[in-house]
Amino acid sequence: MCEHHLNRRALMAGALTASAMAAAPAVAQRRPSRAWTPAPTANGKSSLTPDQALDLLIAGNEAFLRDELPLPDVSAQRRLDLAKAQAPFVAYISCSDSRVPPELLFGRGLGEFFIIRNAGNTIDTVAQGSLEFAVAKLGVPLVVVMGHESCGAVEAALAVVESNARFPGAIDNMIEPIIPAVLEARGRPGNKVENAVKAHVSRTVRVLRTESDPLMLEPQASGKLKIVGAYYELASGRVNFFDRPKA
Repeated sequence: MCEHHLNRRALMAGALTASAMAAAPAVAQRRPSRAWTPAPTANGKSSLTPDQALDLLIAGNEAFLRDELPLPDVSAQRRLDLAKAQAPFVAYISCSDSRVPPELLFGRGLGEFFIIRNAGNTIDTVAQGSLEFAVAKLGVPLVVVMGHESCGAVEAALAVVESNARFPGAIDNMIEPIIPAVLEARGRPGNKVENAVKAHVSRTVRVLRTESDPLMLEPQASGKLKIVGAYYELASGRVNFFDRPKA
């Protein structure tokens, strides 16, 4: 009886080992790695032009879609180097949604993104000041405002407009800046949440391009800064930079 159980356990262990070994190549095939190189810097700031910075993001997201996952340097030496100073190449305004991790979508590493996140990717005083700091002090050449598929904050703003919904605590105040975009997108064909998300991104981008402090306007006028609007598809992983400055 004991021998029977031992043989059975041995067979089960062997089967599990064989299954794991058979599955290993498939996992490796789904997750190939590629070389990672930090974005170039000069004089303590990013040396990329706005277009070069955007091209780097586009190439990174294309690699992400192919499951070509880089391994950014997170070594002790990299951390020590960044402790002295930071030189990000993009200021990224994104939703707090846990499914939207900006660096991972582009395969970038420590010290490369200056990220401003809140539910609904809105621009309040704190976000505006943080953005101006990134541009004026850190010299980022690119600002990206990104909304995403199935944004809960935008869905809440839609509920306010369509059914006069109310939300507890500070949630009502949080989604209030999104309501003008919801109103602007009403009646457009297609998915109403996606339309409202994109309208909200474009309204934010428009304000940053035309109604900001000179800290933001002057580098845009001189070609040192570009502001771009993007939309992230949760299921596919694709980032669509749909709102770019006209040439």
